[in-house]
Amino acid sequence: MMTASADPNSRNPITQMFQKNNKTNSSLQSGSPDGAQWLRYTRRRLHIVQYGLILFFAAVCLRLVEVQIVDSGKYREYAQRQYQRKVILPATRGIIFDRDSNVIASNTMFVSFAADPKLAAEDARAIANKFSLLFGKPKKHYLDKLSSDSRFVWLERQVGTQFLRRIDLKKLNGLVVLYEPKRLYHSDHVAGQLIGVTDIDNNGLAGIELEFDAALRGLDGYVVLQRDGLGRARPTVDYPRIEPLDGHSVMLSIDMQLQSIAERELKKGVEANNADRGIVVMMQPQTGEVLAIGQYPPIAPNNFGKYDLQDQKLRAVTDVFEPGSVFKIVTASAALEHHLVKPDQRFFAEHGKYAIEGRSKPILDTHEYEWLTFRDAMAYSSNIVMAKISDVIGSERFYKMAREYGFGIATNIEFPGEVRGSLKKPSEWSGMTLNTMAYGYEVQVTPLQIASAYCAVANGGILMQPLLVKQEIDATGHVVKEYQPQQIRRVISKATADTLKGFFKNVIEYGTGSPTRLAGMSVAGKTGTSKKFVEGRYEAGSYTASFVGFFPVDQPQIVCLVMIDNPRAGTYYGGTTSAPVFRSIAEHVIVSSDRFAARPDAAQATPGYPVSRAETGVRKKSSPDAPALANLASGAIPDVRGLSVRKAVHLLRMKKLEPVVTGSGTVIQQVPAGGQPATAGLKIRLTCQPRSFTALTLN
Repeated sequence: MMTASADPNSRNPITQMFQKNNKTNSSLQSGSPDGAQWLRYTRRRLHIVQYGLILFFAAVCLRLVEVQIVDSGKYREYAQRQYQRKVILPATRGIIFDRDSNVIASNTMFVSFAADPKLAAEDARAIANKFSLLFGKPKKHYLDKLSSDSRFVWLERQVGTQFLRRIDLKKLNGLVVLYEPKRLYHSDHVAGQLIGVTDIDNNGLAGIELEFDAALRGLDGYVVLQRDGLGRARPTVDYPRIEPLDGHSVMLSIDMQLQSIAERELKKGVEANNADRGIVVMMQPQTGEVLAIGQYPPIAPNNFGKYDLQDQKLRAVTDVFEPGSVFKIVTASAALEHHLVKPDQRFFAEHGKYAIEGRSKPILDTHEYEWLTFRDAMAYSSNIVMAKISDVIGSERFYKMAREYGFGIATNIEFPGEVRGSLKKPSEWSGMTLNTMAYGYEVQVTPLQIASAYCAVANGGILMQPLLVKQEIDATGHVVKEYQPQQIRRVISKATADTLKGFFKNVIEYGTGSPTRLAGMSVAGKTGTSKKFVEGRYEAGSYTASFVGFFPVDQPQIVCLVMIDNPRAGTYYGGTTSAPVFRSIAEHVIVSSDRFAARPDAAQATPGYPVSRAETGVRKKSSPDAPALANLASGAIPDVRGLSVRKAVHLLRMKKLEPVVTGSGTVIQQVPAGGQPATAGLKIRLTCQPRSFTALTLN
């Protein structure tokens, strides 16, 4: 039942809301406790919002300070990467010359293809298809590269320029073309281990290329490219272009003609003796200059990585051997220098077999000699007599003489990986060591050390440091560093050296080295044969055969060592394997080298061999330098047209002429012309045509 006082709108939600709002407004106006509480609550909420906004804007400001001030450089670099790219301009590597300015290693130009994966994204499949067709690699190989997050990836490095004609750069976006210098070796396999090799970026990896890498490499330059609105990269004047600084050239002491002779005859000797390998070293005794140093099998630097590691090494410098009888130079020198034994003093040779108390095995000679003089013991290479003489010398004198010759010490030749060998101190010797060392066992030496020791005898007793490099020459042709011969020490007196020369001459005239006799040319030398020490024991049937000699005896011009590793053609002695190779080398050197041109007996030294250098069978490769070098030998101005400015300047200065250069690159004009009379100090004006070794195209 509904009462009279009931309001029909009292249950309406809208009515109730208005009633509540009216009550609240009334409370606020009346200043009731409920109204004050509402105001405090509202203000608190407003303050929270206000403080939140302040903190937010403070954080934004701090971040802006960090980005624009604290880390501005980092973010500027990020931004620059989006529209700039720094491209390296590689320096041109210096040239390697032999002692006669013949080019051994220079540079040629190849093309390399790279890409910007971001710009090439749309044409990635077309690029992959094209490169796969041209270079024979799977399409996936190129697609993987083009999907990189980098902005620069190599597709192909240093390929022939003919590929440029087969790729339409205008139709393939994002491709980069770079012209890069690549090392070019002109002598095929000749002196391969000596010259060494560079990697794909023209950094030295082995040999002279590694040892003089810092000088040869030069300093790379760079150019900054900026992307335009279409994404194309262009050089910009806002950033500097730093030109590369070309490397220095290096002139070696090597004579490539003699190097060719030595390697060719060594190859014949190794093959004739069915041997594993061979080594040859040729030096000038008065200066220590290395005229030839090589080995067989040879390697071609253009394919360096395809060869066995053992053959990549220059073993005359990096490997050691027990030398055998060629080490008797130490025994003889110590005995003569200390006046302990006279040349004609006689020793009993025990009929070829010398048993010593406390020694498990006797000392053996190849022949059953009875009595031998010291002189004849050297000629016939008697181990027994040398062992007896070593007892007279004593351990301290013997060790000191070996050290004086440089055994057990690095020669410090300008070549990487040189080893010093092994020469034990007397305190480390057994009761047999002195006798054993007297004929070349229990000691390890490098072939270069042996050759250097014989150079000392040929040089009147003075030991010279081996010299492999003569000059460093900058890009303008100026000699920036000259390597002078260095005298290390006097090892023996001149009188002792002269006596030893006589001993070594007897080796050739009637001793174990008789296969090296030359008609019309006096030769001195020593044979050596040693059993190889393999894995802690001497291996039966495995030998190292050596011969080292010099000529002419009265005024030695060349010392040459030949070492044959493990000959297996019926004989293994140094006198029958290495000595004939020495003879063949000497015959060809005598008729082809200017060192012997003035000797009236040189032509008779090798019957049947031509005297002309051009007919020796070792022809120098023709080069653009030939006319200039021909005039250089005469009194005329060299014709240097067609040569690089570096080479032209060097040749002119060798004639004491003063070059005046206009431009850079290749000489296209010279005044006065080549062939005219030359006078010291004459100015030669050269006009050169610029040539760029680095170009870049970005589509």
